[in-house]
Amino acid sequence: MIRIIALLILVIPGFLAGVGIKLMRDMLFGILQSPFPALWMQFFAGLFLFIGGLGFVAGFIFRRDRKQNKVQPKFQGKE
Repeated sequence: MIRIIALLILVIPGFLAGVGIKLMRDMLFGILQSPFPALWMQFFAGLFLFIGGLGFVAGFIFRRDRKQNKVQPKFQGKE
């Protein structure tokens, strides 16, 4: 059960990062999605979703690896 919860914790931000990429791509092609009144707002919303989702997944993996001592000594932290 814990592994399923961990998978969901990683899938949801990963999905949001994918939506962010789609919004930025649509802005480059001039396709305006319905909740946004301007293309620049759509781009920044997509950028925010992408950076937030990617950062969450990267932080989750980094924290897990640090607990298992699989990172370089300079990233181990103070003990």
